[in-house]
Amino acid sequence: MSDALSLDHLNTAPPDELRPVLRACVTSSAWADRFLAGRPYARVDDAVAAAEKAVLALDTAQIDAALAGHPRIGERPGGAHADGAAFSRSEQSGVDSGADTAARLAAGNAAYEQRFGHVFLIRAAGRDADQILAELERRLGNDPATERAEAAGQLAEITALRMRQVLA
Repeated sequence: MSDALSLDHLNTAPPDELRPVLRACVTSSAWADRFLAGRPYARVDDAVAAAEKAVLALDTAQIDAALAGHPRIGERPGGAHADGAAFSRSEQSGVDSGADTAARLAAGNAAYEQRFGHVFLIRAAGRDADQILAELERRLGNDPATERAEAAGQLAEITALRMRQVLA
């Protein structure tokens, strides 16, 4: 995963020095700008809360850019998803890679992307394949506005998880 940062380093380092680590948390430069503008943070919890708030403040295009930085559930991250690849591999480690599960995830991902126009995003850490598939099926029933809000909420959860790891 990304190099760990101390809170002091996060608060004092030049933004360009921090951007590679922050891009592993969220690929959105708009998010990084908002988050960095809030420095200094008194505690790790304050930084994590600010990171989540900055995600939820992103507009539709910025959310789309951040979602594009995530691999599909059940796929190996790399290429366009290289910034957060180590995080994604760890977060998705509970997803069974059996042929049946892989086929169900692939079909669900395709249906979701056709319906909503972006990758299905869920905080995979702490969830198994059955839980993820159930959420995917449930969220396919959402209207686009509801789903956009859910995807942004999941992005905020993932960001918080990653920030806690970075600031460990």
